[in-house]
Amino acid sequence: MGADGNAGMVQDGVGSAPLWTPSPERVARTQIAAFLARVNARHGTALTCYRGLHAWSIAHPAAFWEEIWDLGGVIGSRSGPSLVDGDRMPGARFFPEARLNYAENLLRPRARDSIALVFRGEDKVERHISFGELSDLVSRLQQALRAAGVGVGDRVAATLPNLPETIAVMLAASSLGAVFSSCSPDFGERGILDRFGQIEPKVYVACDGYWYNGKPVSIAEKLKAAVPQLPSVVATVIVPYLGQAEEVAGALPNGVTLDAFIAPFAPAPLSFERLPFNHPLFILFSSGTTGAPKCIVHGAGGTLLQHIKEHRLQCDLAPGDRLFYFTTCGWMMWNWLVSGLASDLTLCLYDGSPFAPNAAVLWDYAAQERFALFGTSAKYIDQLRKEGVRPGATHDLSALKAVTSTGSPLAPESFAFVYEAIKPDLHLASISGGTDIVSCFVLGDPTAPVYRGEIQAPGLGMAIEVWSDEGRPVTGERGELVCVKPFPCMPVMFWNDPEGAKYHAAYFERFPNVWCHGDFAEWTAHGGLIIHGRSDATLNPQGVRIGTAEIYAQAEQIPEIVEAIAIGQEWDNDVRVVLFVRLREGAVLDAELDKRIRTQIRTGASPRHVPARILAVADIPRTRSGKITELAVRDVVHGRPVKNTEALANPESLELFRDRPELAQ
Repeated sequence: MGADGNAGMVQDGVGSAPLWTPSPERVARTQIAAFLARVNARHGTALTCYRGLHAWSIAHPAAFWEEIWDLGGVIGSRSGPSLVDGDRMPGARFFPEARLNYAENLLRPRARDSIALVFRGEDKVERHISFGELSDLVSRLQQALRAAGVGVGDRVAATLPNLPETIAVMLAASSLGAVFSSCSPDFGERGILDRFGQIEPKVYVACDGYWYNGKPVSIAEKLKAAVPQLPSVVATVIVPYLGQAEEVAGALPNGVTLDAFIAPFAPAPLSFERLPFNHPLFILFSSGTTGAPKCIVHGAGGTLLQHIKEHRLQCDLAPGDRLFYFTTCGWMMWNWLVSGLASDLTLCLYDGSPFAPNAAVLWDYAAQERFALFGTSAKYIDQLRKEGVRPGATHDLSALKAVTSTGSPLAPESFAFVYEAIKPDLHLASISGGTDIVSCFVLGDPTAPVYRGEIQAPGLGMAIEVWSDEGRPVTGERGELVCVKPFPCMPVMFWNDPEGAKYHAAYFERFPNVWCHGDFAEWTAHGGLIIHGRSDATLNPQGVRIGTAEIYAQAEQIPEIVEAIAIGQEWDNDVRVVLFVRLREGAVLDAELDKRIRTQIRTGASPRHVPARILAVADIPRTRSGKITELAVRDVVHGRPVKNTEALANPESLELFRDRPELAQ
């Protein structure tokens, strides 16, 4: 039990008792409490809790998002209506007459010697970058990009690790009104071209290589193949990381090192193009496992307001706090992380393997830099649990007040593990949203209890419901996660989709005027949510919808199983569940283990969840952001082509699922 809350007894089942409840004193100190008081004073309301605030936020969206603007002290001009056509989705327009610049809001004045960024590249590199150093680098990059012809609406693309220079390039591009897009350097040639070939960048920024698992990985050959196929690029800027930037730049068309690119320019006062609220800021990409990646365009204002809300209210982060998220530049959590500068947070960046040189590397970092929030993936937490890593016993985590998890549903036993092995008194928030909204639909409430296996609450301003196939709101049963009212971080558009047909088909085809997110979800008795997996990966044996996450939550409790992936195989005019498992080294899928897996799934989930076949595989395919890909496995099992293997981090693993004789009987 801690001073600011209490850890509940861990019980079996989802949500049996709170794992943690914040103390009244801690609740009173939250930014939610202060925000409630301000809303009540300004609007004559008598709101007393998060749930009341959420109801008000979706009933009065214009007033709510005005309050978020003011909470963040957004730099820019705001006049005219705050919401026009608020009953149309798509079609609603937030702050249509406002003007702002995203970079100006992230580079808001602060002490030049304050630390803006901390960086670690495994155990190879460690840097602290002051706000003054960051501002000077952005200034020089701004001048260099402008000299290269970059202006409003041009694209700047980057294949970079999670470096301080990556943030500086993004800020410089945004300051000019250009659109920034990134992917991580582990993408292959085809993956880079499938993305950046669509958006035709004017300037392309890449690294000479990166470190992973203690080893240097050069990307020189990949760049030699890809850059000549990007004819729109007038300059290819190489950021040094392995010490080979000059050599790599010299082998590329219009190649130049970062140092040479900015050499002609001394730091000067920054200028910022203030543009409409929805001016394009980022282009993010869908995973692309079912075809060419969709180019999802996000606007500056919606991204900024949503991230301010999530950092300050949902995560309770205050100026000066240190924010860490383990992410690459190919995942939207990087975009979420960098917006923390708008709330005067210090960003803690990491690139490389989270287990190099050992499993303590991120916790060494957390203790030494005093993280306030440690953000990671559900898979990472599960891996710590399975390896018996207990950071709370070995590290000073006294500054840590929150852990967030996303990427896939956090298993109930992983909730318990966080409180047992990391810290008994912290806010654990499983969060879920995605690239589509560059933020979250459902996430943490720092004023409320945390229940095992549950996401705490819908995000403020997000009118979330769970609908049946017939379009009827349901509680206590599974259905489609939908949002029934507009919100400012909806994509501005898809690139190269002039009529909006692809955009409409992606989110609004299923239920007209309602955002259908593609998650299979369920409300809990506490008003929280459980995400049962992606709707397109939902299994339907004998017509019963089963979420794959429910199977994984049980199977991965078996010590011998490192991870699992489940699909529905078309069989005998029905669908049968097939479970593939990757086993710990030395383990064998014999009759005894097969029986234990089935028993665990039967007792922990239901008899309907028990697979018809359980097969061992040496690897499981995943996207470059670390998500397993049920659809690709399903296609291979059925002999169908996988349309875009470049979207996968390990495409060779698909062969492990092809023509398995066990699936022919």
